[in-house]
Amino acid sequence: MPNDRNQSNDRTPTQDRAADPRSQRRAVAELLRVAPVADDLAARFVRAGFSLALVGGSVRDALLGRLGNDLDFTTDARPEDVLRIVRPWADAVWDVGIAFGTVGCRKKAPDAAGGRDFQLEITTYRSEAYDRDSRKPEVVYGTSLEEDLVRRDFTVNAMAVALPHKEFIDPHGGLGDLGRKLLRTPSTPEESFSDDPLRMMRAARFAAQLEFTVAREVRAAMSAMADRISIVSAERVRDELNKLMLSDHPRTGVTLLVETGLADRVLPEVPALRLERDEHHRHKDVYEHSLTVLEQAIALEDDGPDLVLRLAALLHDIGKPKTRRFEDDGRVSFHHHEVVGAKLARQRMTKLKYPNEMIKDVSRLVELHLRFHGYGTGEWTDSAVRRYVRDAGPLLDRLHKLTRSDCTTRNKRKALALSQAYDGLEERIARLQEQEELDAIRPDLDGNEIMEVLGVGPGPMVGRAYRHLLELRLEHGPQDREAAVAALKEWWAAQS
Repeated sequence: MPNDRNQSNDRTPTQDRAADPRSQRRAVAELLRVAPVADDLAARFVRAGFSLALVGGSVRDALLGRLGNDLDFTTDARPEDVLRIVRPWADAVWDVGIAFGTVGCRKKAPDAAGGRDFQLEITTYRSEAYDRDSRKPEVVYGTSLEEDLVRRDFTVNAMAVALPHKEFIDPHGGLGDLGRKLLRTPSTPEESFSDDPLRMMRAARFAAQLEFTVAREVRAAMSAMADRISIVSAERVRDELNKLMLSDHPRTGVTLLVETGLADRVLPEVPALRLERDEHHRHKDVYEHSLTVLEQAIALEDDGPDLVLRLAALLHDIGKPKTRRFEDDGRVSFHHHEVVGAKLARQRMTKLKYPNEMIKDVSRLVELHLRFHGYGTGEWTDSAVRRYVRDAGPLLDRLHKLTRSDCTTRNKRKALALSQAYDGLEERIARLQEQEELDAIRPDLDGNEIMEVLGVGPGPMVGRAYRHLLELRLEHGPQDREAAVAALKEWWAAQS
């Protein structure tokens, strides 16, 4: 194996041990074991007169033992040359990122190497920077791998394996930082964040995703340059926020966004939860409560990360700052904060360009999260339970999880009582669902039957009759056809 290049001038004993050639050889061997298509692809680039290197997150994840089937490469070939090289070789090719120098393709490994499908992204050496007033980066192609690495976001993403001769390249001490779980930038943080302000949010995402510590100078630059995030498009901010929220420890990332002031620009409703407290008007810390609810909701997930549930958990109390009132008896009230919070959630998610369906689901959960607290110890009628299920609709399972997560009291007796009460509500829902098919609550007569019984054609009265029968269904449960027809005729007579 050729000599490794590691040109970091600010070295520590930890970095020296982490950069031991034997450790690097083991890492490279593991990397290439999970990337059986790399040598074949590199040989094609070399024959065409270009170089190719595995780079960035692929190298980092391989060293962490978490590399999947998505591989990132960098090359001195221009995008049109990359297309010419990969089209005869790949199983599929796409060029949606070609404006930024990236060509994507899919390649199935030989059966002897496992036969897995690999998703590859091949990007021309580049450097990019934002103009002060532009939301789009200007892409300039580079001429060397070292130039490409120094423009990357963090040192742990600025490592490469040059192919096909398998030379490990780490000019900025990324391997040492990986060992220390530390996020530093290859250039100064100010230069890096000026190149792409979204990297400030990416630091929070990696802190949450990889459980890394953000270096002091990086954190300071995030605070000083937080305003720069305003030039990044809402779509890119949203996508980075989603990755943070879907990580294993989103609380870490959210906390960093709040403490550096970035959240004030991208999600201001969350830092606004840090309500002032005084000795006369005591109430729980709404901000810390919301982060705890987020963690407890994650613990209840059973089919992998649920972005809708996580966003609803984080945002469920954002209506409290606008509805806080100090009562005469010393209590603090937040009347109708769920309604105000649902409106705020819709507004913020709309600004961040979330899909309409997700906006609808998250805001609906925020609106419904307090409904259970009227249940008491089981005083709801069956009619109220049916309406609870009807109003939640397909969000019922998420509402169950959000409601249970919303209990953060340290009073064990109170927490147990709430848990038992909700157990009782879920049992009642299950019984009614079995008896009445609650998941598809509808009137006992459909529109055609209503028109047949009343002898009328389509029109507003049919809709009114339908809604009346639906109310009867919710209030009294299902009826047989004879009873439903009688109830409809009675209503119709009253209308006449």
